[in-house]
Amino acid sequence: MNTLLIGLAAFILDWLLGDPPRWPHPVRWMGCLISWLETRLRRHAMQGFARYVAGGLLWIVVVGISGVGCWWLLEQLESIHPMLRVIIEIWLGFTTLAGKCLKQSAYAVLIPLKSGDIAHARQMLSYIVGRDTSKLDHQQITRATVETVAENTIDGVIAPMLFLFLGGVPWAVAYKAVNTLDSMVGYKNERFREMGFVSAKMDDIANFLPARIGWLMLALSAVVLRLDARAALKVGWRDRYNHKSPNSAWSEAAVAGALGVKLGGPSQYFGEWVDKPWIGDKRRDIEIHDIALACRLMLVSSILSVGFCSLWILI
Repeated sequence: MNTLLIGLAAFILDWLLGDPPRWPHPVRWMGCLISWLETRLRRHAMQGFARYVAGGLLWIVVVGISGVGCWWLLEQLESIHPMLRVIIEIWLGFTTLAGKCLKQSAYAVLIPLKSGDIAHARQMLSYIVGRDTSKLDHQQITRATVETVAENTIDGVIAPMLFLFLGGVPWAVAYKAVNTLDSMVGYKNERFREMGFVSAKMDDIANFLPARIGWLMLALSAVVLRLDARAALKVGWRDRYNHKSPNSAWSEAAVAGALGVKLGGPSQYFGEWVDKPWIGDKRRDIEIHDIALACRLMLVSSILSVGFCSLWILI
């Protein structure tokens, strides 16, 4: 019951406060730890198999410090005063969720796009995607924003929420460490191919179940929002592997089906064209208001996930 109340409080705080930029945030600390460790491990692991070992060690240390360290901190706070533990537990749980932050980032693109300030929209989009945004038109900006909302609905909202409600705050914090490692070193480029291998694979494992639950939650959200729930299920299943990640296409395809648009497709990543497969069926052209619809799908799916997690705990 305590886990349920803490999870509910964290979820509400996330949607009330978002991510205040001047507040301390564990993910920023994780990022500093990852950068510091990666640099030092790289000095001792010059090439080949040693880099894979160093990457595994990096993952163990960061996730271990995050998860076990969180558990130890909460135990120490409990010995001081139970209420102090509850306060810090709620705060830590709140920092693992990114629903409002994701919506704010999407609307930071949507607002200038609606007013016709495409240069500003490109700039704001560049903060949340890894592709070159300097030459994107209205439709391409809209598509990239919808894709970002859809993909991050899983690792920014539903996955940490599942770990938070079902495993407690230490599990949620450990998940954020896994996710942060993947976002910083889990690339298949020359620098991180070996060092980031373990981080990328462990992130795939951590998101395996949340991605599939997210597909179902997004389809149910389409029912609530009177969008095409049947297409969300169908396209989500059909196009679930149309992405380099084994998990990302589940949510993108569900959103594409619910909206009746196509996502994905070839994109330019800083001078290099990447021939990504298309996701969804083009029943209509994507429009600016689809960004707001994607955010609503994200919000409703997170509420439904909270509801199902709460029922699971109560039953």
